[in-house]
Amino acid sequence: FECSNELFNKIQKATLWSYRGNFVNGVPTDCPHREKNGWTGDAQLAVEQAQYNWENTACYEKWIRDLLDEQRPDGNLPGIVPTSGWGYQWGNGPAWDSALCIIPWTLYQYKGDKRILEESYDGMKKYVDYLTSRAKENGLVYHGLSDWCPANTKTDAVVTSSVYYFLDAQIVSKTAKLLGKEDDALQYERLAGRIADAYAKELIKEDGTIANGSQTSQSFAIYAKIFVAMNQDELRCVDWSQYQRKLFEAVHRADDHLDVGILGAKSLFRVLSENGRTDLVMKILNQKTAPSYGNWFERGATTLWEDWGDGASRNHIMFGDISGWFYQTLGGIGSITAFKDMWLKPEFPNGIDWVKAEHDSPYGMVKTDWKRNGKKITLNVSVPVNTKARYGDKELGSGDYSFEIDDVR
Repeated sequence: FECSNELFNKIQKATLWSYRGNFVNGVPTDCPHREKNGWTGDAQLAVEQAQYNWENTACYEKWIRDLLDEQRPDGNLPGIVPTSGWGYQWGNGPAWDSALCIIPWTLYQYKGDKRILEESYDGMKKYVDYLTSRAKENGLVYHGLSDWCPANTKTDAVVTSSVYYFLDAQIVSKTAKLLGKEDDALQYERLAGRIADAYAKELIKEDGTIANGSQTSQSFAIYAKIFVAMNQDELRCVDWSQYQRKLFEAVHRADDHLDVGILGAKSLFRVLSENGRTDLVMKILNQKTAPSYGNWFERGATTLWEDWGDGASRNHIMFGDISGWFYQTLGGIGSITAFKDMWLKPEFPNGIDWVKAEHDSPYGMVKTDWKRNGKKITLNVSVPVNTKARYGDKELGSGDYSFEIDDVR
């Protein structure tokens, strides 16, 4: 990925260096100089950008087998894998343990090989059952680390842990259906619906505020599409625009800066773009004052830091999912079914004059590049052999295409 915004290019390069420096001997580590542990939360947050930037499927499959080896009979997982026994009582929880569900499912979405799902399925199901055993009477889970390393505003663990509980139940349901286990598919689909209803009842207010209204609280539930599974009678807010407005307000309260930790950094940018506010993402990402990616580079960063302050570690990958946003939003490249079927929908925001993005998919190279040219935007795309792409209302077969688009800035 490359574009006309040099700060974005620095973020992309730092992400690549941080990922490279933190995947050592088949283990996705948290930093190459201090702990050097296989933190599961860091790994699951980095896996989607890795699908665009790297071919690392075999290492992920190997490490998922390590997770299965470390899983206890009750389904509990440690926060680091491998472990000598540390991490089952602290440092874990749904946002971290969900690596066991999220990484195999992400590999399937981007590569199309279901064998890792077949290997992982029993452990995935056992883990969701473990979360059910830990849930409170109201149906939500409260244990685990929350939005780690927040810029300013903290978000309670129940907000993020319960969303991961929901996501894991959905992944188990979808995997069960894929593997022909129809009874399991229905059981875990119903569980996901109950979690969603409990979330609405306990955490959503009538004015559209979710929990404390932080950027993470507002964006994370929307990112997970938890609302789709909710019984509408449980919703405290029926006007979808109110949820969006509360998120926009949270960004403006922070003077158009980010105010998230590692979990909110996964959801904030995507949700803003999906709801028509890529312009607001551009404001956030172009900031040079703290907290921001730009502030790191103003202070000499060449890799991604551990936090938005001085950087307790200055080589962590856990804020690196922004690279996935670059590919999906500015490059407009997204997988529907392992790039056998894909979507191409780049956005053309102010502050960017050109973008070049390419991904070496299982079927060959997918490319987009666009450039502003007077009052027009020229978009070129390449679709590999034996695949198809959806671009607007068009379905494109394999080949190279060029489009002239009105610049509506």
